Amino acid sequence: MEEILIRFLIGGFTVSFFALLGDLFKPKSFAGLFGAAPSVALATLALTVTKDGAQYASIEARSMIISALAFFFYACCLSWMMMRLPYGALRVSLSLLILWAVVAFGAWWMVLS
Repeated sequence: MEEILIRFLIGGFTVSFFALLGDLFKPKSFAGLFGAAPSVALATLALTVTKDGAQYASIEARSMIISALAFFFYACCLSWMMMRLPYGALRVSLSLLILWAVVAFGAWWMVLS
């Protein structure tokens, strides 16, 4: 029960903070981006530090960073293809998931080596 309460408080605070950031920047479509993912990641990391220690949380944070970089690369390629090629969104996004996996697992392998 205590873990749920902590998750609720940390998640609520960070969602509010990132929603404020979303209101400050334009376009307003950034509000959803700022609201969800960072708050969940920060709440999870805070609970991981208290439950499993800082060493384990640092491994989790490194994995989140690698995945975020891979997603950024995926999103850049996706937007470039959608602007310049006549393919539909479903086709492009599904085909580029392979690219995301290659970048994510490639970066993960490079960090571990």
